[in-house]
Formats: sequence, structure tokens, C-alpha cells
Amino acid sequence: MKIVLAPNTFKGSLTTSEAATAMAEGVLRVVPDAEIVKVPVADGGDGLVQVALEALDGESRAVEVTGPCGDPVDAAFCYVPAMGLATLEMALASGLTLLDADQRTPLVTTTLGTGELIAAALELGVTRIGVGLGGSATNDGGIGMASALGARFLDQNGETVEPVGGSLGSIRHIDLSGLDPRIQNVAIDAVCDVDNPLCGPTGAAPVYGPQKGAGPEEVEMLDAGLANLADVIERDLGLDIRDLPGAGAAGGLGAGLKAFLGAELRRGVDLVLDLVGLDAKLTGADLAITGEGQIDFQTVFGKAPAGVGAAAKTRHVPCIAMAGSIGEDLGNLHEYGIDAIFALANRPMTLEESMKKTHDLLANVTENAMRFFVAARRGQL
Repeated sequence: MKIVLAPNTFKGSLTTSEAATAMAEGVLRVVPDAEIVKVPVADGGDGLVQVALEALDGESRAVEVTGPCGDPVDAAFCYVPAMGLATLEMALASGLTLLDADQRTPLVTTTLGTGELIAAALELGVTRIGVGLGGSATNDGGIGMASALGARFLDQNGETVEPVGGSLGSIRHIDLSGLDPRIQNVAIDAVCDVDNPLCGPTGAAPVYGPQKGAGPEEVEMLDAGLANLADVIERDLGLDIRDLPGAGAAGGLGAGLKAFLGAELRRGVDLVLDLVGLDAKLTGADLAITGEGQIDFQTVFGKAPAGVGAAAKTRHVPCIAMAGSIGEDLGNLHEYGIDAIFALANRPMTLEESMKKTHDLLANVTENAMRFFVAARRGQL
């Protein structure tokens, strides 16, 4: 019997690899000779770099880059030599958590450091780069990122503008002639789990600007600046990215990665499942087991268990999920390939107690689910 174990993290309790190990214990108690295939997965929500380090056996590389306000910061990314892959997170170079509250103003913050992280990855000769979006302190449309890689953004006098959010309205021309030529040989995935357009009422500045320190007037200025950037991109580069879903992610970095580097905007779970090769590993499987800390109606919106269930369904493999907590409303989750859901707790207990015992609880509930599954296959139910 071939069993594919593809859990997400159980936040605060088990990493994805630890969860897969606990599940394997439960399976082997019932089917000692089972073929266990561990495929730790994620939806990008817990950090793309950590996911790649753990699930793909990557190497952590640290580099000093320009922080969101210009000060140097140390940022790490994941390098997977066997795959020619680097994964990085813009939040580690250009994130809001890098700033004190009084430093938060997206008129002067920049994604320059994110571009420097990409440049560091290019030095390793990679052929694919995944960039996690989210948690940004910026609203510069990705001009900082692109500037670090050789792009130039010029004002009406032909002068290079400062690559910050407050300069967006001054851009009149985009010059990509100096862009790092290695970009042409690299596939770039922008991991984006929001679908906001670049500008307008639901765009980057109105929706996310206030949490980055922008007041009403600054939000209006930034939104107008992003609209101007969209106009110049369409005129100079021939791309209409204004209403592209996800273009507004990370202060417009989604749009910038697409327009300046040719990136593909992808959901985190789709990218991760692709990288770990889940579809191929499901071939010939008898059962898939997934899970995470909380499963409810929101799980279908890009969460890892729903992605695993959908992949299993395509392969006609039954799939069950383990959850620390099951929401009152599961919506249409069963239509996504999740055939059954089991809660970890075996008796009334506090959240603190459950989190301390997650490994044992997960192993036990997996064992019980396997006994039910085996009995059903034997026609005993």
C-alpha cells in the first residue's frame, strides 16, 4: 500500500516535516510494510523561504541588502542546487517588520533590497526564482527592485528618479536596456495570495497603504503614482498590467515583477505543489493524507490541504485531512477532493495542552483513520 503524506505546518506545534513524521508513525502501526512518501507542503503563508529549506532540502544563503528605508539589513534566501532554484521573500529585505512605527511611510520606502536579493540569486546561476510577496513596507510598484537589477526610471528631464513610492508620479519613461541580461534565462514566479489590481479603489495604495503608514492624502498620491506607472508601462513596454489580479500585491511589486522581469503571478500553494512534485508522487497511491492546524470554509481559498485534495482528486486517489481544529462551516471543501476530516483532540483539552501533544495526537488520529480506511477496503464496513 502506497500512502502519500502531504501535511502543512501545524502552527506553533509541528513543522511540515515533523507533521509528516507523526503521520507516518500512525500509518505504520496499521500497515507496517506500507510505502510511505512524505511530501511536506505549504501555501506560502508561513514563509516561502522556510518551506523551501524544509521541503526541498535547500541551503540558506545570507546577504546584506538595502532595507526599506535605505539602511543595510541582513536577509536570507533558499538555494536548491539540484533544482537550479532560489526562493526568497520580499518581506525579509523590504518588509514592514524591519521598521519602527515612526519609520513607516510608503512615500520613501523602497524594494531596492528585494532586487539585490534577486541579484544574489543570479550570481549562483539559478534558472528559476520564486519571490514571496506580502508583508511589505513599500508601495513603489517594484521600481526599487528593478533599479537594483539595472532598470532606469526617468522623469520629464531624462533624469533617474529615486526608486521610492513618492517618485511614481514623476516617471515619464522606462529604460530596460541596462537590465541584468541573466534575467532572460531565468523563470521567475511571484507568489501572490491576494488578487488586488495595481490601482483604483481596491488597489495597492487604498487597501494596504494605511497599514504601512500612509494617510489619506498619501494614499491618493500613491494611487495616482501607480496609475501613472501603469500608463508608462503600457506605452513603453506594451503591457497592460493595471487590472492584472495580484498586480497590487506588496505595494505593486506584483506588477513590477511581471512588467520588468516577465514573472508569472502564482498562488503560493500552486507553486509549492509544483516544486515538490506532488502530482507525480501521487501516481499509484492508495491514499493521500494532508492536514494543518485549522480547517474550515476558508481552506478552499488557496490553502495547502485543498491543493493536496484537488491534486489527489485528479489522480482518483482518496484523500483525508487531519486538523487541530475543525471549523463549524466547511463550505464545499469536500468537492475539492477532501473525503473526510479528522480532529486531533481525543478528549476535551485546552489549546495549550493540544499544542504540546500535537505529535502524539496526530500519530494517534492517523492510526485510527488508517484502521477505518483498511477496514473499508476489505469490505468490513
